[in-house]
Amino acid sequence: MKLINVYGGTGTIGSVFCKRYDEQVNVMWRSRVYTHIPGPILYLISTTHNYNIFDDPHKDVDTNLTWFIEVLESWRKNHPDEVFNFVSSWFVYGDGYDEKPALETDPCNPKGWYSITKRTAELMLISYCQTFNLKYRILRLGNVIAPADKNISAQKNALQYLINKMKAGEEIEIYEGGTFYRNYTHVNDTVEAIKLVMDKGELNTIYNIGFPANVKFIDLLMYVKKEIKYQKDFKFVPQKEFHKVVQTKSFKLDTTKLQRLGFKPRMDIHAALDTCIYPK
Repeated sequence: MKLINVYGGTGTIGSVFCKRYDEQVNVMWRSRVYTHIPGPILYLISTTHNYNIFDDPHKDVDTNLTWFIEVLESWRKNHPDEVFNFVSSWFVYGDGYDEKPALETDPCNPKGWYSITKRTAELMLISYCQTFNLKYRILRLGNVIAPADKNISAQKNALQYLINKMKAGEEIEIYEGGTFYRNYTHVNDTVEAIKLVMDKGELNTIYNIGFPANVKFIDLLMYVKKEIKYQKDFKFVPQKEFHKVVQTKSFKLDTTKLQRLGFKPRMDIHAALDTCIYPK
């Protein structure tokens, strides 16, 4: 059995994937970029939000594109017969999918440097593979609920950030009444979906990875409020101007293509939220 060469195996999703499939992975490090062994590649290295432009405008380009090219070159020169599985994000779609869920074939109009560089990496991978006759898959993840994530903030995993504030009895602010939509999947189901696509998915195509249903943000917080008996009222505030620039207000993801492979999440949204409310 060939091992999966995992780039980004120490990140939030990568670490869960490597733990879940520990006997099937070869965790790659930057110092080992030219030493990966025969086997498919799972590429998870990435920045995580659109706010780096304020602190380090080079970070998204360096991480999401420059380093990505190094790995592509290593793959082509050493094991060109293997498949490159690139983990992308729903952020690449941009606006226009608040009513109609985004299909893999729909146009992308990303906003913000994280979003733009993720879409650029997708296009670079497709062009690279067409140029050198290589095989790939692109996996666009919806929002992921990951209780073990140590880097939760208002910019990254905002839902869990707000849940933690509620558990601490602090007041929370919610944009635009929380009436916007998102697609949330527990990290355990996310990694199983990734593995399913790697095992059974078509080549040279894109898969949306997420829960079969989209949910209204305020409904998630109302569930948490009831569960923990949160006593404060929510404070509803207008969306911040920069947030309007870099991120779509409401988004729905179509995961029909993933479901055709047989994907059935083990956790519904409430069970996933419970892992944040009552962490083990």
